[in-house]
Amino acid sequence: MLRICVALFVLATCWAQDCQVANIPVMQNFDKSRFAGKWYAVAKKDPVGLFLLDNVAATYVIDESGKMTANAYGRVIILNNWEMCANMFATFEDTPDPAKFKMTYWGAASYLQSGNDEHWVIDTDYDNYAIHYSCREVDMDGTCLDGYSFIFSRHPTGLRPEDQKIVTDKKKEICLLGKYRRVSHTGFCESS
Repeated sequence: MLRICVALFVLATCWAQDCQVANIPVMQNFDKSRFAGKWYAVAKKDPVGLFLLDNVAATYVIDESGKMTANAYGRVIILNNWEMCANMFATFEDTPDPAKFKMTYWGAASYLQSGNDEHWVIDTDYDNYAIHYSCREVDMDGTCLDGYSFIFSRHPTGLRPEDQKIVTDKKKEICLLGKYRRVSHTGFCESS
């Protein structure tokens, strides 16, 4: 009987969770100037298709006019066995919500993807962690059919213990708990 009650509670919790893309909360009062600088991906949820495997880092820059750009890199394998470091450049178009951007990117592997994505900052403390989310395709029910997410750290060694609970709670909020994998940093892209 206890097992049935627990199962029903878990099922009710899942049903109660709002996973529609339009209702995903983003960082309130986001300050892109404080966000600027280098971030290391320490975990990621992959989209459909070719994507960066590991050694992923991004450096965000704000120019004198307030426009944000980013240089990013990460290891990819193309044509089943060609390992390379993909270097990408992205520009961001502001939207009415300061934590939501339209991102256009170019680079070695951009032709393998659309090159245009949503770039949402779900949460950050600016000094230690940041959670990025992008939905590339919304399903008919309003949930994300194809998307990706990064957990970033200012440190390539990972998140501080005090940030892990915050990040886990945010993963639940965006309906991606259990869908991330670790991103290692071996120095591959620094030597290529």
